[in-house]
Amino acid sequence: MTDLAKEFAPAGRLRASLNMGNPVLAHSHTATEKPAGVTIDLSREFARELGVAVDFLQFDTAAKSVAALAAGEADIGFMAIDPLRAATTHFTPAYVQIEGYYLVPEASTIRTNADVDRAGTRIVMGAGSAYGLYLQRHIQHATLVQVPTSEAVVDAMLKDGLEVSSGVKQGLEADARRVGGVRLLGERFMVINQAMAMPKARSAAAAAFLDDFVARMKNSGFVAASLARHAIVGATVADN
Repeated sequence: MTDLAKEFAPAGRLRASLNMGNPVLAHSHTATEKPAGVTIDLSREFARELGVAVDFLQFDTAAKSVAALAAGEADIGFMAIDPLRAATTHFTPAYVQIEGYYLVPEASTIRTNADVDRAGTRIVMGAGSAYGLYLQRHIQHATLVQVPTSEAVVDAMLKDGLEVSSGVKQGLEADARRVGGVRLLGERFMVINQAMAMPKARSAAAAAFLDDFVARMKNSGFVAASLARHAIVGATVADN
């Protein structure tokens, strides 16, 4: 085993932290095996290059996936770049970009993003999510209401009579098809830059190797091919 392999997989197997709550990154519309998706493909390819086997640690929220990496329970992770997370995490450049959107009841008077951040408006968000962390920094007048997972956002909005749901576009679109009587607003409120990640305490050589791996996976078409193979739409391969 090379020195880099020992650093990335000190136990002899690469432990990859997955956020199963993300509808784009750890899911497939075509594969029968589970887990499946672009992050699983990237994990397997990275492990292959290191010459080790890979184990998948599956979590239902981004916050739990981030915590596993920060606690040393995982060796690599896949998560949105965020200043708060960067205190303990090294992020590669983004490999995929997805979008944060708002969803409201069909009868709502809220029509644009500019209508959302107003006193008396309650925005439901998944605790510890990248879009939630973004809203915590940027919302000035509306009230943020946290629920445990992103999957619970729309149901909580409808159950409690709240005004707005926030989330990843694809997840909100799936909820809209499921529940009916709701609509997405017409523009994103943020771009979510998804990166590979590792504990920040690792060496500069390890960080450079991981950064180079992501660049090669983008430039070779690996990421685009994986998204296409799993029939994932609405996600964009990030620019270099």
